[in-house]
Amino acid sequence: MNVDLLIEARWVVPVEPDGVVLENHAVAVKDGRIVAVMPRAQAAEAFTATTHRILDRHVLIPGLVNLHTHAAMSLLRGLADDLPLHDWLQNHIWPTEGRFVSPQFVHDGTRLAAAEMLRGGITCFNDMYFHPKSAAEAALESGIRAAIGIIVIDFPTPYASDTDDYLAKGLAAREALRDEALVSFCLAPHAPYTVSDQSFARVQTMAELLEVPIHVHVHETQQEIDDGSQAHGVRPLQRMRQLGLLGPGLIGVHSVHLTAEEIGLLAAHGCSVAHCPTSNLKLASGIAPVAELLAAGVSVGLGTDGAASNNRLDLFREMRLAALLAKGVSGRADVLPAHQALQMATLNGARALGLEQEIGSIVVGKSADLCAVEFDDFVLSPCFDPLSHLIYVAGREHVSHVWVAGRARVEGGRLLGIDESDLIRLASLWQNKIHPRDVE
Repeated sequence: MNVDLLIEARWVVPVEPDGVVLENHAVAVKDGRIVAVMPRAQAAEAFTATTHRILDRHVLIPGLVNLHTHAAMSLLRGLADDLPLHDWLQNHIWPTEGRFVSPQFVHDGTRLAAAEMLRGGITCFNDMYFHPKSAAEAALESGIRAAIGIIVIDFPTPYASDTDDYLAKGLAAREALRDEALVSFCLAPHAPYTVSDQSFARVQTMAELLEVPIHVHVHETQQEIDDGSQAHGVRPLQRMRQLGLLGPGLIGVHSVHLTAEEIGLLAAHGCSVAHCPTSNLKLASGIAPVAELLAAGVSVGLGTDGAASNNRLDLFREMRLAALLAKGVSGRADVLPAHQALQMATLNGARALGLEQEIGSIVVGKSADLCAVEFDDFVLSPCFDPLSHLIYVAGREHVSHVWVAGRARVEGGRLLGIDESDLIRLASLWQNKIHPRDVE
């Protein structure tokens, strides 16, 4: 059988079945889809490939899924570090966005983010930001898969004036890009403290009509909960339950401060959580109760948040940190083992986005969104367990190859079809606009 791509790898970690490591296996790809996963010797006899990659010192895994980010905020990386969340947002980020965010800002910032994510093995990201059409177009130019948020906030910005305007512009972007296979959409109400009951009701109705997920920040800080309880008489998650927002399509971002009852609510309604450990720590928001969420059966994915609050779009770091935090907080070394951390960064994110039939694992019939990690480095030696090494030793610098829908996006650690010097130039231009004194 003729195929477009045959990848032979020392190890293949398919994620489904969970915890399995296949030694000396091959993955065959035709028309962007996985058509076989089998031992290398069998694959050599069964297939003739247009492109043949022999990765004798590599682990092949599904492409990573970044379940929460604000991609364009890469242009604000490091702008106002070491500040509490509300000070950071209200006194620095929002005023800067008010002055500079435009379709070009979003396009350029998303290009910068997409390149960083691809080079680090991320093949899909879930975005929440303004000018969604510009973000989607930048993602398509970069060759990365994107779930684009239709943002809703209850106050005017240079992007939109009110809820109707936010929804109308977001839905127009969705309509314009409906035939793009690498682009899907979510409804993205920003947070309970920026969205009214009426707007939440509109979002819920629209999400049901369009059959898309709802992507929302919730219970990120204790202050958010205290203010929300005072304003509405109930905690934000309970308010969202009363409004009918909890369900299998809900992605609750951060979910740091949860009671046992609230964890039960998320589990009972089949909600997902986007865990962003680095951002939560950097903004001193707290540590999410991941062990308790997992024990209750809540599906937890991993996100980086935006580069303005992280300051890297690096899911290898998030996997390791999530596993270590869960162990440290629970006092149990067996909590969140390596295979589960990888699942959080792949299949769980895909499920939250409604894309589990398309991506998130190396399974016949799925899209060939793949990442190869090279272990030919003394810092990765010796290797007794490649799956453990992926989480606790390897970093994004060890990513050697990335494919999205079977198309090579990274080869030998270098981006394909993306001019890195052009990205540096763009970033410098925006830095000069935002803070001219910082540029020599």
